[in-house]
Amino acid sequence: MAKKKKVSVNYFEIVPTRKSDRPWRVKDDGSVEIDMENRGFYNTIAQKLFKKPRVSHIGLDKYGSVVWKNIDGKNTVMDIIHIMESEFPTEKDRMLDRVVTYMATLQTNGFIAMPGGKKKGAKS
Repeated sequence: MAKKKKVSVNYFEIVPTRKSDRPWRVKDDGSVEIDMENRGFYNTIAQKLFKKPRVSHIGLDKYGSVVWKNIDGKNTVMDIIHIMESEFPTEKDRMLDRVVTYMATLQTNGFIAMPGGKKKGAKS
């Protein structure tokens, strides 16, 4: 069996994309709200027994809203970090860590895709 080659990807050059099965909207105050359908066996039981909603509406804070709006399939992670630094200049020193952590959370929870190695301007 052949060994798989490990591809080195610069995280900052990845172009994240929003998952298309996550409807979202910008509210009147400019913040983003994402709809998440509660699926699965346990969610179905909770919906029937405890009258839990079929769809949860997840409101993002001011930081998350700016990140979400700029995950457009064109901006790299580094582009988004620069946008955040210009939007929140007084917090520039913590922005790298904040954005990377937030992107990892979005990816873990299935809100975004981080295609390995797809760079800005690269052809698919």
